[in-house]
Amino acid sequence: MPGLAPLLTAIHVVVILLWIGGVAFVTIIIFPLIQKMESSFEQVLMFQRIEHRFARHVRWYLAISGGTGFWLLHLADSFGLLFTAEGAGVTMMLLAWAFYLLVLTFEKRVFKKIFAKPGEFDAKRVFRGLGIFHWVILGVSLLAVFIGVWQGHGSH
Repeated sequence: MPGLAPLLTAIHVVVILLWIGGVAFVTIIIFPLIQKMESSFEQVLMFQRIEHRFARHVRWYLAISGGTGFWLLHLADSFGLLFTAEGAGVTMMLLAWAFYLLVLTFEKRVFKKIFAKPGEFDAKRVFRGLGIFHWVILGVSLLAVFIGVWQGHGSH
């Protein structure tokens, strides 16, 4: 299908925009708000409400971006580019996607362990650590986009 690759690319890019935009919003806006809250209980409640809702969206973004990405690699017969210098952009995008898959796979267990006993943890430390973690995943995401676009549009 001649028009399939542009359509898949458009869908892929829009989903990535929604995904990374959401991660950026949570990282830049939500975590600082949570960290400024006085009550540990309120911090946990706000975090869980937002995380619960956003995680559902991210699961869809993960599935759609993974599906369109793999389909695009198949259409372009580009799987051979993975883990090569020429395919650094595609490889970085795949690694970022796999990282999110790993995080989403284990997040419930991690959060259950962190928040199992709300009165027995240092909320400031926990939310500072989660904030730092979100900056890392935002950085990885933006780096994947940067390298992918840069390499895909004339860095050769």
